[in-house]
Amino acid sequence: MYPDDAARKRGRSDAANGNDNVPSPKRSKEMESNQSGLGSELKPCSKFFSCFQRHFGHVLTSEEVDKLTKDKLKFEWKMHVKEMTMSKLVGTGQDLSMELNGDPFCGVNQKLYNHWKNLDCSSNFEDSCLSKRRLFFSLCNTYRDIMHCNKRPFYLKGKEDDSSIMDAYIMHALNHIHRIRENVLKNDAKLNKDENSKSEEIHCGEFYLDQGFTRPKVMLLLPLASIAFRVVKRLVQLSSLSHKGNVAYMDRFSEEFGAGDVLGDDKNIDGNLESQKRAKPVDFQTLFGGNHNDHFMMGIKLTKRSIKLYSNFYSSDIIVASPLGLVTKIGETEFEKEKDIDYLSSIEVLIIDHADVITMQNWSHVNTVIEHLNHLPSKQHGTDVMRIKPWYLEGHARFYRQTIILGYLVTPEMNALFNRLCVNYEGKLKLISKHKGVLHKVLLQVRQAYERFEASSIIDTDDARLEYFSKKVFPKMKDSLEGGTLVFISSYFEFVRIRNFLKSQNASFCLLGEYTKQSDVSRSRLWFFEGKRKIMLYTERAHFYHRYKIRGIKNLIIYSLPERKEFYPEIVNMLEGSKNMSCSVLFSRFDLYRLERIVGTAAAKKMSSSDKTTFVFC
Repeated sequence: MYPDDAARKRGRSDAANGNDNVPSPKRSKEMESNQSGLGSELKPCSKFFSCFQRHFGHVLTSEEVDKLTKDKLKFEWKMHVKEMTMSKLVGTGQDLSMELNGDPFCGVNQKLYNHWKNLDCSSNFEDSCLSKRRLFFSLCNTYRDIMHCNKRPFYLKGKEDDSSIMDAYIMHALNHIHRIRENVLKNDAKLNKDENSKSEEIHCGEFYLDQGFTRPKVMLLLPLASIAFRVVKRLVQLSSLSHKGNVAYMDRFSEEFGAGDVLGDDKNIDGNLESQKRAKPVDFQTLFGGNHNDHFMMGIKLTKRSIKLYSNFYSSDIIVASPLGLVTKIGETEFEKEKDIDYLSSIEVLIIDHADVITMQNWSHVNTVIEHLNHLPSKQHGTDVMRIKPWYLEGHARFYRQTIILGYLVTPEMNALFNRLCVNYEGKLKLISKHKGVLHKVLLQVRQAYERFEASSIIDTDDARLEYFSKKVFPKMKDSLEGGTLVFISSYFEFVRIRNFLKSQNASFCLLGEYTKQSDVSRSRLWFFEGKRKIMLYTERAHFYHRYKIRGIKNLIIYSLPERKEFYPEIVNMLEGSKNMSCSVLFSRFDLYRLERIVGTAAAKKMSSSDKTTFVFC
């Protein structure tokens, strides 16, 4: 796909010039204006030119770069989409209304298009799912940054919705790779024709700018090996190369990514494995029923007739990895100088799926990965420098990278990353959704008292929350002789602060966090149930990874609302069996995202701005 033999024959490689590092030669205006290698073979559709051609054929001016670097773009327009009744699209740049009304498959590789069309005809998908797939593909095909964090995940009975969106981004990734390959092969043929001609002189204007520093152009960032297994299997099917003989190392991939059991370390806690499986919610069994390894990285090479899994990163087109797997590779380069991560230098499409699951792992890893993308490489890696697109050499690759963030929910951390590190010159798209809430899923007649504390800024929220707890909530807990108080805490940072506070007060408490040893978990649950410890601290991540059923709860205090709305009724319903059950919830106006998912968008806005500070639901 990226043959270097022609470059060596022409004597234009860097090695021939005695350069070890990647140079940045100044090109003539004639060379920079020559876009024949940037999708010239793509013919215009009835109304629009190929988005691929438009996006990667544009060379940014210094004024545009300054604006992208300094100015924070505002979402200037909004658009309602019939396929998303509770949501609307907001965006920067040009309004997409006209663009989305055009042909969503404009400029798509013909072979891929025919294959997808045949799949549509034979698919069992409902028309609405096919419509969602076409809609989301058309959004991806604009090459804008996208944040869609309200999709129904497959493990929450949202298989069709999740699959339609997954299909769309896989189709987009495959089409992107095919467009690049078509450009390179066509230009190779033209250059070979020039070399075989009688004329020995090759003019600058005949160079074709169609490559990056390295071959990998698409990255899929996924949280679990089981999800990677699901995505890669579908990628193979959508590529039209699903015949076993055309996919190398598929058996190895199935063995390494498709194995695993549901409970891991949990299976020795409270009985045999099968009874434990039945005790877990269905969504937990579906998500963690496969291989829940969160440390993996694999290259995929696409050719005209085959797919090779486990390809060398520098000869791959697509990199599939977990955030932890990539951060480990990044860390290795700091201690082993012979290693490098230059294969991250030319990523043009970054897709982060199931971002909500990644937040339960370590979202800071995603920040680290994106901060290491699109840097100038430390070595040349056999690239023909004379064919590198000019904006790569100028260090502007990050302005061309499309970042697509997909998930079940949105968090402030996701928003911050989208605003700060996604700087696509084409613009941004974001899905804004309204929520109905999940209070109706609380099955008990329990009084749920929401208490709002004041915080001057989001930075001061943690301190203000702890102060409110220590002065308003803990004195009541301390005076109570009954015990049985469960304190639910969203983050580990808050968990540590509460633990230290309770220690300073000599309180009777036990711990159930994500890092608590299994032997200590069993002991804590027994002590709490028997009343030997009055207070238990329980974190959201511990609930996400284990879904413990905690007995003996009489008083529930939700110190910080869970990110995942389905956890709220699960935790409150644990009060079942208590005679004098009560539930208190602490929140501030900076908890709006979490609050609206639980009580509903309309109620959350009123609760955040009302003069009242206490709100009761029964």
